[in-house]
Amino acid sequence: MRNVVIIGSGPAGLTAAIYTARANLAPLVLEGIQPGGQLTQTTDIENFPGFPEGIQGPELMDKMREQAQRFGAETVFATASQVDFSRRPFRVQVDEAEWVEAASVILATGASAQYLGLPSEQRLIGHGVSACATCDGFFFKGKELAVVGGGDTALEEETFLTRFATKVTVIHRRDKLRGSKAMQDRAFENPKIAFRWNATVDEVLTETGHEVVGLRLKDTVTGDTSTLPVQGLFLGIGHKPNTEVVRGHVDLDPVGYVVTKRHTETSVHGVFACGDVVDTRYRQAITAAGTGCAAAIDVEKYLEEHSL
Repeated sequence: MRNVVIIGSGPAGLTAAIYTARANLAPLVLEGIQPGGQLTQTTDIENFPGFPEGIQGPELMDKMREQAQRFGAETVFATASQVDFSRRPFRVQVDEAEWVEAASVILATGASAQYLGLPSEQRLIGHGVSACATCDGFFFKGKELAVVGGGDTALEEETFLTRFATKVTVIHRRDKLRGSKAMQDRAFENPKIAFRWNATVDEVLTETGHEVVGLRLKDTVTGDTSTLPVQGLFLGIGHKPNTEVVRGHVDLDPVGYVVTKRHTETSVHGVFACGDVVDTRYRQAITAAGTGCAAAIDVEKYLEEHSL
């Protein structure tokens, strides 16, 4: 039986692994289908403390993994296919095969940014296509950008991007926004923000395969197409928490994020959650790492009080 099984290997999961390993809890980390999480799709990271020259996303996650392994964490390229939190020890099924028993569990499965699903878009993620303005906006100083979406997420993204871009065009498939009135008023009053109503992105255009030069838009009313010259595309259509495996086992909010109470503990005593799977606001590597640390400390205290 394991002291703790950590499901997920992004900044939250691996930070939790570092702390629980240093506490001699010998954690098992199930890395999932995307070891390292969303940061493995990010190129330059310049806002993570300790790297004044910046660091590549995959390299940062490799370093975190190596640090966790150094202290005794076991990381495996596997997914949690089922869980049983009905009684202790908890049980986690690995890759639809072996069941692992655990005295505690940390959920760090993250959330996936919603993309349009276009092949041209997917090829350019990290090369002019992004779903995180806070993460990547700095790299687009003096550029013209586009943001897809009409809700609060998109309005927050585009307002933030005007700090760097010369112009931000909002692309929305309808003729009015869905965001709150305050956010809409702020966008309409911003001279750097323009709108393309009744439009969807049909293709992300590139000349080199490594940069965005424009978008082919399709009018949702007439079906006509047009080209919008931009140097970057940001998606503001939301995130989806990766919680299918624990649905029905812990409390989730209406969107699907894990609900925590008493710090990082979920509705199941002994099961904890951290990172983007609980975070509907910040969604940054550093905040995820912080909650990973908190979950690890909560697990350590829990195991001290509840031995099997």
